[in-house]
Amino acid sequence: MGTILHVVRKVPDLSIAPHATLEDQLIPQATAQFRDTAKAHGPLTFRRWFLLGLFITVAAAVLGNAAIFWHSPDVIKFAAFFAISLMTAGARVRVPGVTGPLSLSFFFVLLGLVELTPSETILLACGVALVQCFWNRPHRPTITFAIFQVALMIVAAGAAERVYHSAWFEFSNIETPYRLVAATLALFLLNTAPIAKWIALTEHKRFAAVWLGTSFWSWPHYMAGAGIALALSNAAGYIGWPTLLLTGPVVYLIYRSYRLYLNRLEAETKHAEEVASLHLRTIEALALAIEAKDHTTHDHLQRVQVYARELAASLDLTDEELQALQAAALLHDIGKLAVPEHIISKPGKLTPEEFEKMKIHPVVGAEILERVRFPYAVAPIVRAHHEKWDGTGYPSGLRGEAIPIGARILAAVDCLDALASDRQYRRAMPLEDAMKVVRSEAGKAFDPRVVDALEQGYVQWERKAQSPAHKSSTLSTDVKIERGHAPAVGFEASNGSPALADAEPVNFLNLIAGARQEVQALFEISQDLGNSLSLDETLSVLDVRLRRIIPHHSLAVWMVHNGELIPEYVNGEDCRLFSSLQIPMGQGLSGWVAENGKPIVNGNPSVEPSYLNDKTMTSSLRSAVALPLEGASGTIGVLTLYHMERDAFTKDHLRLLMAVGPKIGMSIENALRFQQAESSATTDFLTSLPNARSLFLQLDAEVSRARRSNQPLTVVVLDLDDLKQINDRFGHLEGNRLLREVAAGLKASCREYDYVARMGGDEFVVLISGVKQADGQNRVEEFRQVVARIGVQSFDNPLSASVGVAHFPTDGTDAERLLAEADRLMYQQKRARKSSRSGSQANVWERDFKTTFVQ
Repeated sequence: MGTILHVVRKVPDLSIAPHATLEDQLIPQATAQFRDTAKAHGPLTFRRWFLLGLFITVAAAVLGNAAIFWHSPDVIKFAAFFAISLMTAGARVRVPGVTGPLSLSFFFVLLGLVELTPSETILLACGVALVQCFWNRPHRPTITFAIFQVALMIVAAGAAERVYHSAWFEFSNIETPYRLVAATLALFLLNTAPIAKWIALTEHKRFAAVWLGTSFWSWPHYMAGAGIALALSNAAGYIGWPTLLLTGPVVYLIYRSYRLYLNRLEAETKHAEEVASLHLRTIEALALAIEAKDHTTHDHLQRVQVYARELAASLDLTDEELQALQAAALLHDIGKLAVPEHIISKPGKLTPEEFEKMKIHPVVGAEILERVRFPYAVAPIVRAHHEKWDGTGYPSGLRGEAIPIGARILAAVDCLDALASDRQYRRAMPLEDAMKVVRSEAGKAFDPRVVDALEQGYVQWERKAQSPAHKSSTLSTDVKIERGHAPAVGFEASNGSPALADAEPVNFLNLIAGARQEVQALFEISQDLGNSLSLDETLSVLDVRLRRIIPHHSLAVWMVHNGELIPEYVNGEDCRLFSSLQIPMGQGLSGWVAENGKPIVNGNPSVEPSYLNDKTMTSSLRSAVALPLEGASGTIGVLTLYHMERDAFTKDHLRLLMAVGPKIGMSIENALRFQQAESSATTDFLTSLPNARSLFLQLDAEVSRARRSNQPLTVVVLDLDDLKQINDRFGHLEGNRLLREVAAGLKASCREYDYVARMGGDEFVVLISGVKQADGQNRVEEFRQVVARIGVQSFDNPLSASVGVAHFPTDGTDAERLLAEADRLMYQQKRARKSSRSGSQANVWERDFKTTFVQ
C-alpha cells in the first residue's frame, strides 16, 4: 500500500502540498476520488470498475487459498514476526530529496518470503496493509479505498510468494538472492502498475508515461529492502530468530534518532520556506511602495507579471530564470522612487532634461535590489529592461543576446501593456493595435523570438490577467479618516482667509471692490517694473507695490549664482540675517523653491539658515510665501515674502504673485543684463579692474575733490618692462596670467579708497589721494616690490617695472596734465632703464626665461 501512495507523487492533478507528507495528502484525495468521481472526473467507467473488481476478486482468492492451505510450523516465530510487523506498520521513513515518506510494509513482505511460509506471508501482508490504512493517519480513508489498498497488497504479496517459491527456481537450484530479486520485481510491478493504470484511466493519459514518470524512482528502495531482508535472514541463521528480534529496541532507538534528525531538518526547511515567503512578501511590499507614488503602475505591474510568467513558460526558461523574472516584473519600476514625482506624473512630453532624470530609474532600481541579495538574478533584469535588441537602449547600450533573456521578455510585455493602458499624456490603444506596434519593433527594440511567442499568446494571457484571481487590492490612499481635527501647527490658510472656520459672511460689494483694486494694483506693478533698467530701483519699486496688495514684514529677492541663492535685495525684519546668507540649492525654504520650481505658501522662515547648523541664527518671522522667478533660461531666482504671524498668507496672495511673477522675472533678468553690459563698458575683462574710460571719469572726480579740499593727489603710471619677452617665449596665456596677478597684487597693496585701473596693454594707473610726495614715493617702491615678487613666484626671476609719478597740484592742476606728466616720466624711466641694461644682462634674462619654460 505504501508503494501505491508513492507512485502518484508526481501526478500534477493530485496537487500534493509541499509542506505535508505525500501519504497524508493522498489518502483524503484518493478517498474523495472514489467517493466523488462523478463530480471530479465523470462517472466511474467500466474499465475502472473492472480493474477494481479484478483485484478484489484475485485478493479474495489468494487469501482463501492461504487459509485453506494454512501451514505454520513455528507458531511462536510467526506470532512474534506478525506482532513486530503490526507495531511498525504505521512507521514511515522520510528520505531527504524524496517527496513523501517511505512505508515499511513492502519490507515485511520481503522478510516474510525468506523467513515464513507462504500462507504466513499472505496473512502478514494483509495485516500490515490494514494497520497502515488506519493507523497514524491524519485522514481516515473510506472503506472502499481501504479494501482496494488491502487487496492490492495481498495480490502483490501472493505473486511475490509464487515467484520466490517457484518450482523452476527450486529445480534449477537458483540461489536465494536471485530468487529474492525476482520476487521483489514482482512485488514492485504489482504494487505500482495497477495504481498507475488507475491514474491513466482517471486522467486520460498513457499508462506507460504515467508509470515511468511516477514509479521508477521507488525501485531502488525495493531493492534496498530486499538486501536488508536477506541480511537479517542470514543473521537469524547464525544467532537465531529470537536473538534477532531482541535487536528490535536497538533498531527502534536508531529509528527514533533518525526521526529526530529528520524533524530538525524539516524544521530548518520550514524556516527556509518561511524566509522565502517573507522574501516574496517583501517583494510585494516594494511593489506597493511603487504604487504609492505612481498609481498608474498598480494594474500595470499585475498584468506585466502575468504576461511575463506565461511568456517565460512558453520559451522554456529554467525555474531560476522564471523566479527572477517574476520578481523583476513586480519591481522593475522601483527605481522611479528616485525620479521626481512631477516628472512621473507629467501630463505631456518630457523635456530632454526630464528624460535624463527618468533614465536613471533602471540603474537605481538595480542598485536597490542588489542590496536585497535575491537568490536569483533579479537586479540584472531590472537594470537592462530598457535595453534594445539593436543596442540603442539605455543605460548600457547592450544588444542582442547580451541582454538577459528576462530583460528581453520584460521589455516586450512592458511596452505592450504600457501602450494598451491609459497614461497621463495619452489614451490607451486597443490591444491589437498595441501588439502591431510591438511587432513593428521586432529586431529593433525587441527580440524577434520573444515577440513571436508574445503574439501567439497575448489574447489568452490578457483574459487571464483580467480574471479576478489576478486582481489584488490597492493601497487605501483614498480612505477618509474621521479622527484628528487638525495638525499641531494648524492648517494652511486658504480661500483668502486665515482660517475657514472663522470665515465671515460673503459681502459681494467688497469682493467687487477688491477685484477692481487688485486689477489696478497689478496694472501699476506691471507698468512700474518696465520703467527702469536699474536692478536696485526695480526691486525697490516692487517692494513698495507688493506691500499694498500683500501685507508682509520682510521681502527678499534671491538670485541663483553657482548653485547658491545670493540675496540681491532684502528689506524689512531680519534683513541683516537674510543678507548674510548664501543658501545652497535645495536647502531652506527658498532653496527648495528654486530647485523644484514650485511655490510654497506659509512655509517656515526659520529653516532658511538651517544649512549653517547654527542655532543662534534664528528668525522672528513665522510664515512665508515664496515664488520661483523664471527667466529665458530657467529659474533665475526666488521672490520670498515673510510675515511675523503664522499662516499670514493665503492662496489668493500666491495667485497674485503668480500673476505678476513672469513680469517680475523678465524685469529682473533685463536689469541684470543691463547691469552686466554697464559693468563691461567700464571694466577691463581680463583683470576685472576699471578700464581707461572709467579711469578718466574717476580721475576728473578725484581732481575736483582734491581742488575743493586742498588735498594732495598722486597719479602713478606703471608699465611692465618684460611683458613682450614673456609673451614671445611663454605665450599670451602666460602673459595674461601675469597681468591678472599684477592687477591683484596692486589692488591688495592699496587702501580701500585708492583707485587701481588698467590703462591698456601692460600699463596700470593708481590714484592715491591724501598722501604727501615722500609717502607717495614709498608707495611706488612697494609697487615695484610687488611686481618683482610676482616675477620670482611665476618665473624664478624678478620682474621690473617703469614707473612715472605726478603730483597735484605741483605737476598739474587738471586730469589730462597729471596723466600726461606721469606717462612722460614713466617712458623717460623706461628709456633710461633700457640704455643702462647691457646686452649680457639681457641675454642672461632671456636664458633664465628659457630655462624656466623648459622646466
